[in-house]
Amino acid sequence: MINCQTIALSFCLLIGSAAYSQQTNILTMADSVQAMAEQLIKKGFNAGDGYGEVWIRDFNTFMDVACKVNDKARIRKSLLTFIQFQQADGAILDGYIPKPKSTNVPYNYYFTPLAPEYAGHKNTVETDQETSLVQAIAKYIRNTGDQSILTDTINAISIQQHLEQALQFLMTHRYNATYGLLWGATTADWGDVQPEHDWGVELNADTHQAIDIYDNAMFVIALNDYLGMANLTASQRRYWTKTRDNFKKNIRKHLWDAAHQKFRPHIYLGSSPFPPSFNESDVYYHGGTTVAIEAGLLSKSEVGHAYRKMQENVKQAHAATIGLTLYPVYPAGSFKNTGMGPYSYQNGGDWTWFGGRMVTQLLRYDLQNEAREAITPMLERVLKNKGFYEWYTPANEPKGSSGFKGEAGVLWTAIKQLKEKS
Repeated sequence: MINCQTIALSFCLLIGSAAYSQQTNILTMADSVQAMAEQLIKKGFNAGDGYGEVWIRDFNTFMDVACKVNDKARIRKSLLTFIQFQQADGAILDGYIPKPKSTNVPYNYYFTPLAPEYAGHKNTVETDQETSLVQAIAKYIRNTGDQSILTDTINAISIQQHLEQALQFLMTHRYNATYGLLWGATTADWGDVQPEHDWGVELNADTHQAIDIYDNAMFVIALNDYLGMANLTASQRRYWTKTRDNFKKNIRKHLWDAAHQKFRPHIYLGSSPFPPSFNESDVYYHGGTTVAIEAGLLSKSEVGHAYRKMQENVKQAHAATIGLTLYPVYPAGSFKNTGMGPYSYQNGGDWTWFGGRMVTQLLRYDLQNEAREAITPMLERVLKNKGFYEWYTPANEPKGSSGFKGEAGVLWTAIKQLKEKS
């Protein structure tokens, strides 16, 4: 006669063995992907094979691995180049590119005698360049211990003061007093393309100004970083602490939809650019939600709910990973830029650039099983495609720039956290 306890024990051992094998397989894939990421980031700081620019929103997301595999002086110089291009009002440019390549894309370039070899430009529909720079410098300091970068000077002004001017630019030029939050152009989640123009990267007379979660969560993260690294007077610390706390309160008050456990896509300061037949309030922003979690704006239970909702959206969209930008997607014709059709680019494309960040946040909240589940298909496709790509279709086809360093960077960081938790 077979003992029931023996059967139960055997079953548990079998399940445990399968789980161990699965975890071992994930870590083996992770080792390979992490090594690939390090080799890619050694090549330079431009965003990918399809981009000549060093973009601050991208550089910020592969700063951790850059500090491991690149010379500290080289990273510091690249970061300070953004400060050299800082405008009189405190604005930070989007990216810079060597002058001989500056005619490849028709940006409105500007120049500085402090870095005469480069041309710079700013995608004005965004509201994340200033916050990305603050975050990038904070990551640089955490990884290298080089606090002296803040006391370095450009134009007789310390880097810390330059960063404060960048933050103040947002409060002066992008702050809406009615909601106590930052505004930008209407875009799809974290994107940099507005609906009203064939290209869509610059504010114009047709822009529909709106408030969204991504821009404001990025500001909260930047303020946390600034308060953590800067040598401030008591009054400065009170000002920026109060500013951060007010933003956190106003995000929950105005952007969080408690009934549906999601962030509202947009609060419009005028009208919406989308037709009334499209119910935008149904759209769930994966990227903005992820950044909000990083900013500490959701509880652990809300993080778990967000992950389950993302996975539900992945199934509905027949997509591959939680990097799915948003769901449901904006319908055909919503954007004049034809690259923004349904399930294309930032309108429902699948971006590990944000999905990988969600893995890191799941680990931060000790949701390890969820993190392993989420990262597995991301690792598999990097190995299958023998490289990192900008985004993927629902059918998991790689699209956009190859050698995309943002994907490599966030996966490297997520893998590092995964190994520490394993």
